[in-house]
Amino acid sequence: MSVISELRMQHGTPRMMSWNPGTATRLTITILVSFTLLVGANLATPLYPQLQADLHLGAMGTTIAFASYVCSLMFFLLVVGHWSDHVGRRAALVLAVGVSLLGTLAFGAAGNLWQLCLGRGLQGAGVALATGASAAALRELLPSKPEWASRFTLLASSGGVAFGPLIGGALAGLPGGRSTVFLIQAVLLLVVLVPLGTLQARPAIAMANRGERSRALAPRRVGIPSNARTEFWMASLVGFLSFAIFGFVLSLAPGYLAGAFELQSLWAVGLVAGLPLGIAALSQIVVRGGKILLPLGLGLMAAGTLALLVGATLGWLWLGVLAMVVLGLGQGIAFRTAFGLCVDAVSPASHAQTVSSIYLVTYLGSALPVIVLGWAAGRFGQLPSIMVFCIAGAAAALLLLVWSALSLRRTGGPSRVV
Repeated sequence: MSVISELRMQHGTPRMMSWNPGTATRLTITILVSFTLLVGANLATPLYPQLQADLHLGAMGTTIAFASYVCSLMFFLLVVGHWSDHVGRRAALVLAVGVSLLGTLAFGAAGNLWQLCLGRGLQGAGVALATGASAAALRELLPSKPEWASRFTLLASSGGVAFGPLIGGALAGLPGGRSTVFLIQAVLLLVVLVPLGTLQARPAIAMANRGERSRALAPRRVGIPSNARTEFWMASLVGFLSFAIFGFVLSLAPGYLAGAFELQSLWAVGLVAGLPLGIAALSQIVVRGGKILLPLGLGLMAAGTLALLVGATLGWLWLGVLAMVVLGLGQGIAFRTAFGLCVDAVSPASHAQTVSSIYLVTYLGSALPVIVLGWAAGRFGQLPSIMVFCIAGAAAALLLLVWSALSLRRTGGPSRVV
């Protein structure tokens, strides 16, 4: 059936121009869509210092442009996070790619702050549409391997966030600068849309009847699973903290670190900013273990955050790079473990809403603390504000470490969950 039929929640017959691939191909397409959307949402990271200068944004304007994506993402996670249950996974992903395409073109052509915010907001809406849909699709494609579904979900999102700054910095040197970067991303989205749009969709798991369709798509409350409240809040708070730190790394840090380490190349700035996210994505494949990885990861996050502050203050690039590696490793294993414990504790029918709810709290970390940091940098100066932010982040990681360790003692040790 067509995407239009799916969005209207109507049954239909398979189209002539459609294909029905196997599980491996469907997995690849789902991961590729999520990865491409997250790459596009983070291409601007190494470009922020130049945007700040060209458009006279200032520290506050830069954080507002960054946070407009996160605020839009959170809003639409709440509003549309459950849509794929009713319209189907394929239709939700097609809609996500279309909305992200509009945002990509708007951001690439933006000439002032509100146009940047419009482009970032549309990108956030697209990622929100894809978040629950892609996670649930992976879970349905791997019904007997939920731990691998969780790994692929985090790998696609973390990998996209990691490669976005690096690719953005590499492409920024091409003629046309920012416009060329986002034009290439728009072409990639169109390329991804072809196999996705012609894919033979599987029926939605909760297609509503004719008189109940508007109610089915209406916004829902944040879905906190009653049988996994502790796991939900641990995953959400670990995500909140790690995305607060990564939000700093992706917004103000590129300009700050470029000055501290005397980096002139946008490619080098993108590499340093994307390094912890790349390590985080890699750790989700390579590092294996049980619940004990949660406090271990939180300890590494605390150490990496403090080491980054020391390295930037002293101008030691080697320590800054090492800190980014430690920070990424800690975030990767801590968030993956907490995320896996939560989603494994809920039923497949609650998977999409639970994942959307976790990311709703998680992405709040990329908005609220980063906006406050931008305001503080303008009011009290960038260096003291960043120092307070890093120390507070390390302290929060240590508090979560204590909570996770106490919880580990109560539940009986390092069960293998990932």
